[in-house]
Amino acid sequence: MDISCAFATALDTADHIALAEQLGYRRAWCYDSPGLYPDVWMVLAKAAERTTTIGLGPAVLVPSLRHPMVNAAAIAGLAHWAPGRVAVAIGSGFTGRMVFGHRAMKWSDVADYVRTLRGLLRGEEVEWEGQVVRMLHDPTCGPPRPIDIPLLIAADGPKGATVAAAIGDGAFFAAAPQPADDGPRWRAVLTGGTVLDEGEEVTSPRARAAFAPMLAVVYHWTYERAGPVGVDALPGGQRWREAIEKVPASRRHLAIHEGHLVAPNELDSIIADDAVSLAVPFALASKATDVRARIAELATGGITEVAYQPAGPDIPRELRAFMAAARG
Repeated sequence: MDISCAFATALDTADHIALAEQLGYRRAWCYDSPGLYPDVWMVLAKAAERTTTIGLGPAVLVPSLRHPMVNAAAIAGLAHWAPGRVAVAIGSGFTGRMVFGHRAMKWSDVADYVRTLRGLLRGEEVEWEGQVVRMLHDPTCGPPRPIDIPLLIAADGPKGATVAAAIGDGAFFAAAPQPADDGPRWRAVLTGGTVLDEGEEVTSPRARAAFAPMLAVVYHWTYERAGPVGVDALPGGQRWREAIEKVPASRRHLAIHEGHLVAPNELDSIIADDAVSLAVPFALASKATDVRARIAELATGGITEVAYQPAGPDIPRELRAFMAAARG
């Protein structure tokens, strides 16, 4: 099992990736959501300068945000600065699209984008938007083609799993992993939360500050995917929804996703106390022994990589605590 890390991309993420390398993390993934975070490629390039062994890549790229040539050129540059360390995950979009008020992409469109991107990296001529395109980068502008970079598919749900099995080098799961039958061998799953100190309670101020950003996203995700009925079933969910729905529909997506995985927003404070009861069931506050048991369970189910996302005011502490728990 590879123990990797993932980050809600921030201005200091390169510093945290450098620490993660020292701690022994296999790979660092950075989120692609330019409506919330700094540009993922700029941060990954900065991390490449600070590190020598840790894997680097975006998880997940959202195709609608950039022409495939833009991502091909960025991948090529990162592959030059971090040779042998780059992997890319691509998906249909969560906040990368929803923070702009759009729903997730069609999986058929994602698949077309992945095929086009792969063709460009191979040095092939491909058709995009009715025109033939090819990477024309000379040796001063990019490494020679083919550029062999693993492309993973963010495969939450059966449609994504089908695309991953058909054209992906691996699958990246942000929620419950799909069954391993007939799927790619490389299967990464995102996890988060905090590892409790010895004797620490889930209600401690430190623990709550660390898992609050990811816990708030449970409500955001549920509202976007399951609607009012789904979110009303969560502790305090109806009060949170009623507050959200007072925001005009034209700006509601901004109110929902502000602070995504970084800090709870103003409306999330409505459910701050009620939501704590979900921290343990959602594995967002765990004892070290529970972390090891969960990793073993995932390995038994065919997962090959756990990508841990730290959050809260002390990212270095969270990285150290999770790796210590994972190693036992």
